[in-house]
Amino acid sequence: MRGTLAGRITLVCLAVAGVAVIVAGLVAARLIRTTADNVLQSSLAAQADVVASQLDETGIGNRLGVGKVADVVRGQGISVVVRRAGGQATGEGVAVQAAGKLGLGADHSGRVTVAGAQYLVETRVVGPRGAAFALVLPARNAEATQRALVRNIALALGIGLLVAALAGFVSGRLLGRPLRRAAAAAGSLRAGRRDVRVPVEGPREVAEVAGSLNSLADALASSEARQREFLLSVSHELRTPLTAVTGFAEAIADGVASGPDAQRAGQTIQREAQRLERLVTDLLELARLGADEFRLDVAELDLAALVRDCAEVWQLRCAREEVQLTVSAPAASVPVHADARRLRQVVDGLAENALRVTPAGAPMVFALEVSGAAARLSVRDGGPGLAPEDYPVAFERGVLNARYRDRRPVGSGIGLALVQGLVTRMGGTLTAGPAPEGGAAFTIEFPLAASTATVPLRRAEGDVHGMR
Repeated sequence: MRGTLAGRITLVCLAVAGVAVIVAGLVAARLIRTTADNVLQSSLAAQADVVASQLDETGIGNRLGVGKVADVVRGQGISVVVRRAGGQATGEGVAVQAAGKLGLGADHSGRVTVAGAQYLVETRVVGPRGAAFALVLPARNAEATQRALVRNIALALGIGLLVAALAGFVSGRLLGRPLRRAAAAAGSLRAGRRDVRVPVEGPREVAEVAGSLNSLADALASSEARQREFLLSVSHELRTPLTAVTGFAEAIADGVASGPDAQRAGQTIQREAQRLERLVTDLLELARLGADEFRLDVAELDLAALVRDCAEVWQLRCAREEVQLTVSAPAASVPVHADARRLRQVVDGLAENALRVTPAGAPMVFALEVSGAAARLSVRDGGPGLAPEDYPVAFERGVLNARYRDRRPVGSGIGLALVQGLVTRMGGTLTAGPAPEGGAAFTIEFPLAASTATVPLRRAEGDVHGMR
């Protein structure tokens, strides 16, 4: 099982503190040993100097004087070795051996080993005739002092480990609290709540997690709201043709409509069924557009020729609606890379939207121009246009349908989203803005094919079969 953040931080703190304790202990043990030896050696030397200042050759020769010195230092565990002028060294056997190893002929300070044991020795010469004495201290006294110091340091290091463990645990809990809040908020989001937010606090990385989660919650709420609006708009679009189909079908079935009325009812049913079919087709196309299996047959094509072909079809429909269709396109070829069938679907979709809102007598325009290394095809209308704040959201599913369906004829609410997705997949861009004719302009832009990207093309404004 995975450990908690608090547990891991505690373990890390303990590991770091443990390594620090071990290193500090090793260094401290060495320093303690050296320092204790130096301190004891210095103390022993100071005592030897004091004793030497109080004794002279007469004192060394006086047994009472030496006895007094021996009594003073022996209480501290120090042995005294005396060598009178012209005599032999006297004292405890081991102490005499230690003093003899260091030498009583001069003032000396050092450490010697006798029978496997170490001793600190200080020798001093008193008087001009060579009388001398030595103070001998077993080194084990220093080791006892070292052990006491080591115990104290070990206790301090143990307390340090405990403090490190507590600090690591508390730090882990404090650092983990924002993450636990984020995890709880994520669980609430998964359960369907969209009003949860996490306080943006703590270290920068933790605050970034909280901020990202809040942004995700906002995005989910916005996305689901758009989906609800889209479903409402689609439901509204489905309800109208379904109501017409059901009503006219019942009229035929009940015998209410017969003769010419039955024929008109059948035509209405057919027309509404085709409308339903287009809506379902658009929905399926939009769903496939985001899937990996959606494929395009991209090849080089003449965009000017495609515009002229579209205009030949749309001139008849515009004439029936008494809308004036104007075409502006270069006479020369305008090669781009795109899927011809899908691009024709895009232009037809934009033209249908434009014709739907263009009143009789108002213009509709297909305008193709070349600028630099790009070709731009605009479909413009002389209809009521859009509010300025609606152009940036024109290609979001169902937005325009929801805002304008009670004021003007609208489509399914997914047509613009579909054509924008198709243009993007083909490597172009689609933008929306106001048109000089007073309505809306939707502009498709494609890079020119590489072979002619740098060749300037002459614009030739004209009409299709003489129409303006």
